[in-house]
Amino acid sequence: MVGQTFPQMTSGFFSMASRPRILIWVAFFFFFEFVFCESVIDPDAPECTNRWIHIRRLPTRFNLDLLTNCSEYPVFDDFCPYLANHGLGQKTHNNSHSWYRTDPLILELVFHRRMLEYPCLTSDPSAADAIFLPYYGGIDAIRYLFGPEVNSSFEHGLELYEFLQQDSPEVWSRNGGHNHFTVLARPAWDFSQSLDNDPPIWGTSFLELPEFYNITVLTLESRPWPWQEQAIPYPTSFHPASLVLLDSWVQRVRRSRRTTLMLFAGGGGTSLLPNIRRSIRSECDNSSNSENSTRITGGYSKLCYIVDCSNGICEHDPIRYMKPMLQASFCLQPPGDTPTRRSTFDGILAGCIPVFFEDLTAKSQYGWHLPKEEFGEFSVFIPKEDVVFGGQRILDVLMGIPRAQVRRMREKVMELMPKILYRKHGSSLGLRTRKDAFDIAVDGTIGRIKSRLEKVSLQ
Repeated sequence: MVGQTFPQMTSGFFSMASRPRILIWVAFFFFFEFVFCESVIDPDAPECTNRWIHIRRLPTRFNLDLLTNCSEYPVFDDFCPYLANHGLGQKTHNNSHSWYRTDPLILELVFHRRMLEYPCLTSDPSAADAIFLPYYGGIDAIRYLFGPEVNSSFEHGLELYEFLQQDSPEVWSRNGGHNHFTVLARPAWDFSQSLDNDPPIWGTSFLELPEFYNITVLTLESRPWPWQEQAIPYPTSFHPASLVLLDSWVQRVRRSRRTTLMLFAGGGGTSLLPNIRRSIRSECDNSSNSENSTRITGGYSKLCYIVDCSNGICEHDPIRYMKPMLQASFCLQPPGDTPTRRSTFDGILAGCIPVFFEDLTAKSQYGWHLPKEEFGEFSVFIPKEDVVFGGQRILDVLMGIPRAQVRRMREKVMELMPKILYRKHGSSLGLRTRKDAFDIAVDGTIGRIKSRLEKVSLQ
């Protein structure tokens, strides 16, 4: 059985993410991947029954080579600093034990790193219940989305498929790819361009390739219809390494005084066209004016607070929004360019009750981590049409919720916290007893693959 972790010495190689350090770290990464994946296992281990995973060894051009050019991708700023600490990013400050400047785009690396610690790895693909493809497709997609190969976006994924057909083709053909899974750290829409588009528009065609119809794909945001897609939580900046650090944060959240009724952390809403973000900003501005002339009830000193995150200024700086979220009872989660938001998970981490305006933001996305049947216990839903066109005031809805119910909802939110965060690699045995976002994603994937294989066998 495989249960070892990387030597702690490797965690420092990315603290100052220069190209030579990255190359050294790549060498270490693949050395330990070889050790983990080739370790002798006990095929009769009861805790691993129906849970065996084989990590497919891919050429480095499909994953770690993509990181060595981290300062040279078009449109993006240098994202080399966010490769530090095996993809968690640099610490927010030198004395931090759990907080990092994490970029969601690097989730593919974080997931790959955590897979190497998975306790039920097998070097025998025929004995595996699932096969993981450590392909950094979201990073590889940048050259098609923004770079010189934008007109070849229909080719995204073909090189990977050719490799799978040429290298031990029986591994793929045994189940036609149904037992394979991978992670794409972008919304599925970015990989959903029709193969028939000429000229190409936004996105690559990775998820439209018939060759990959059978694999399970974990994305940050899924589309409503394809069975093979499943959304998993955006990584936050909180990655505790021990149960003590997690429990310490939970206690801080529980003790926090909620002096603001509702908060919105984000950008947008400045357009003249009617939309939910504009309605939120307008209501918040009006509430500030009324605070000066009326007494606020419910123990709040402020009805609404906006953390302006325009131009991405909050993206790698959790200090900007976590403290205000700790002081708010409700965090508004309106859709933006796409329905989902990382802020949903930042808010849950702060014990801030989410307020959703459409189901695609979370309820129809993250069923493994945020069960649909429990949404009414930890969140509020207000249809965006009622706010934008129907004159519904968000403040009226939230102020109408009894305080006792608010306390129960916040307790439920805090129960969800361990399930939506990605703990640090090499974490303590105590913390590993609590399933985090990675654990739940792997369990859900294995279950889905098993169900799919059963259906295929009946056809």
